[in-house]
Amino acid sequence: MRGNPNGELLEERTFWVAWSQIPNIGPVLLRRLQENFGTLAEAWKASAAQLGQVEGFGPQTVKGVLEERSRLDPEKLFQQHSSKNPCFWTPADAEYPRLLLEIPSPPPVLYYRGIVEAQENLAVKPAVGIVGTRDPSDYGKRWTRKISIALAKGGFTVVSGMAEGIDTEAHRGCLDSGGRTLAVLGTGIDVVYPPRNRTLYEDIQKQGLVLSEYPAGTPPDRAQFPRRNRIIAGLSRAVLVMEAPTKSGALITARMANDFCRDVYVLPGSLDNPRSLGCLGLLSRGAQVILNEGHLLEMLGSIPQLDPVEQLQLFSSTPTTPVPDLPPELKQVLEAIAPEPTAFDLIVQQCRLAAGSVSSALLQLELMGLVSQLPGMRYQRC
Repeated sequence: MRGNPNGELLEERTFWVAWSQIPNIGPVLLRRLQENFGTLAEAWKASAAQLGQVEGFGPQTVKGVLEERSRLDPEKLFQQHSSKNPCFWTPADAEYPRLLLEIPSPPPVLYYRGIVEAQENLAVKPAVGIVGTRDPSDYGKRWTRKISIALAKGGFTVVSGMAEGIDTEAHRGCLDSGGRTLAVLGTGIDVVYPPRNRTLYEDIQKQGLVLSEYPAGTPPDRAQFPRRNRIIAGLSRAVLVMEAPTKSGALITARMANDFCRDVYVLPGSLDNPRSLGCLGLLSRGAQVILNEGHLLEMLGSIPQLDPVEQLQLFSSTPTTPVPDLPPELKQVLEAIAPEPTAFDLIVQQCRLAAGSVSSALLQLELMGLVSQLPGMRYQRC
């Protein structure tokens, strides 16, 4: 398969699947393998000594890898896996959401069902995650609907977990407004949980995507839902916590979003409402407050009168000031920033560079005093 770009892609997809089947080798170790060997196909051929040089691969881990590797035929496994799970991406695929590759533990295999857009990397329709309690108050439900409707009309994709409560309200508000929404499951892609959300599950696939890192048939398990929260945070440019008590999975998502350098916004609530105490705690630790729909859209950098393509055209046609003498990549990134505050996703789209490269360049430009960062992952020239 060497020398053929399509063959090389198939080969690398094959080994992402193969490695994902080896016990105790999770997303973090897979990323280290890829960084050390260049490709997972090369890592598959690595000796015990070579594997032992990778951080996290102690003697027992290496022994387990060698034993499992000797039992597996990657190509046969790939064929069997694909017959049961025809729709999936690996980090080797161009369609794999680019923002997810920025986190330390991107899913090695991401299964999907629904409508795949040409720009699934979320550069044109940036995503905002909405999370919260499964038992919201009427206030929480009402504001979740209002916010999700405003986001849909503002050109954002809404990401949530299809759980009862806040998740359901977020998806439904977006769908009712004709928007696009992504549901990240903590089960196999074909397992609806909770079962009462089957209609929502079907409707999401007509206007968006259902996503999961678990293969078909995987039943619900308590340990899987906190893990899926990192995917919600990783897919999103910002995460909104609508209502959350002090012990809530939504707070895990907020913490992960903060770790991934995503903005966290919180709907303020009453001290008398236990469902709001987790949100108030986030506000005390620096999360940004949601005052109303317009305030949130302004913070996120949305232009409600324009659709996302028109926003991109607007920023593309805005004249820029002279650029100082800079390395080519820094100059390219600086030129993509309009005089107005410019969303990170639009900068990536303009530059046609990897999101990680753009993020690094922006940091250097900030240190040079040429760019400043604003709330909502927006940037403007100094």
